[in-house]
Amino acid sequence: MRFHNREEELKELKRIQQLAFEENSRMTVVTGRRRIGKTSLIMKAVEQSPTVYLFVGRKNEATLCEEFIPLITQSLQTFVPGEIRSFRSLFQYLMQLATQQAFNLVIDEFQEFYNINESIFSDMQNIWDQHRKSSHMNLIVSGSIYSLMQKIFQDNKEPLFGRADNIIKLSAFSLPVLKEIMHEYAPAHSNDDLLALYTFTGGVPKYVELFCDNHALSVESMIHFMVRDNSPFTEEGKNLLVEEFGKNYGTYFSILSAIAGGRNTQAEIEATLGEKSIGGYLKRLINDYNIIIRQRPILAKEGSTTVRYEICDNFIRLWFNYFDRNRSLIEIKNFVGLRTIIETDYPTYSGKILELYFKQKFAESYQFRAIGSWWEAKGNLNEIDIVALRLEKNKAVVAEVKRQRKNFKPELLAQKVEHLKKKLLPRYSIETMCLSLEDM
Repeated sequence: MRFHNREEELKELKRIQQLAFEENSRMTVVTGRRRIGKTSLIMKAVEQSPTVYLFVGRKNEATLCEEFIPLITQSLQTFVPGEIRSFRSLFQYLMQLATQQAFNLVIDEFQEFYNINESIFSDMQNIWDQHRKSSHMNLIVSGSIYSLMQKIFQDNKEPLFGRADNIIKLSAFSLPVLKEIMHEYAPAHSNDDLLALYTFTGGVPKYVELFCDNHALSVESMIHFMVRDNSPFTEEGKNLLVEEFGKNYGTYFSILSAIAGGRNTQAEIEATLGEKSIGGYLKRLINDYNIIIRQRPILAKEGSTTVRYEICDNFIRLWFNYFDRNRSLIEIKNFVGLRTIIETDYPTYSGKILELYFKQKFAESYQFRAIGSWWEAKGNLNEIDIVALRLEKNKAVVAEVKRQRKNFKPELLAQKVEHLKKKLLPRYSIETMCLSLEDM
């Protein structure tokens, strides 16, 4: 699949590079979950200029340096002393070299230095502070373990806190980009196929690329491609999260499985886990790992106890809902059985994702100041899928989301809207609508 989107990020990386080469060294951090396209973006941004690319594998420090030296020599056509065995000495050498010539230094999976030699971060800080003003290095570091990258650069107790000139967090593809990709690779696609791509990938570039490169862009072919022997998706959720969570991943997995299964209040999750107290785990899943979000009814106060938790990554939600939950089928290679489960459940499951699709579509229109759902603490009788407050004062859109428009009951929505106006939006002019597959 060709390189898509990222125009703003590319422009920013090239702007920073120009400053580094013409004025003095700059440090940029690129973060985002695995498979989001960090390395592809960085290498696209630096492809026309001298670049050293170093991948930090989990190896002995001396071994890494031994591997890095020939890469640096070849990339910059320069001599590097072969006896260097510490990254401190190697970084010192590169910073001094950058006083004579301008180049990009890309360090991928930067957080792995934690497992190799934690003192590398303070060594780099000292060397960077010494040479930054007199050198012309465009230093770009990236990492996939969100919690560690956040700790390294945004925890004020860490040596590299405050050293990054820019922190770029990559998100999934926007909806217009997903549509563009579908039009390019599957011109005859249906809206349900587009919804399936969004449902199964969440717009994560690597997953989208896998479907495109394997010509699997219909609902049925996507499910068949995901659910088979040696599928790259089978262990993907576990591989993504185990390193983030460490040894305690079992409790985190149980919480995420409960949320994926629709048990989305703290009381419901704790009941599922045998009344285990999970407040600290939920807080870390939100703040440290960026995997779930806390949802309150729109315009609810920050301290409101009417809270639901939601997995904010479509693929992780999908993986827990089908792959983790049906591990026994995968173990005995009953992929036919698992495909049947997903195909049967897909119309119901994708209905909820369609709601997320339209919320994202509203957000990407830049016409609203707040977008959410609304429900009352007791009972779900007056629950409304989407309530979006326009930028214009006292104007709102209220929408019911149905896969099939024929299932929409306008009189029921009108009753809910009347109740909402009395309870929350008495002075608002409210536009109501039904959003379905036809409106994608």
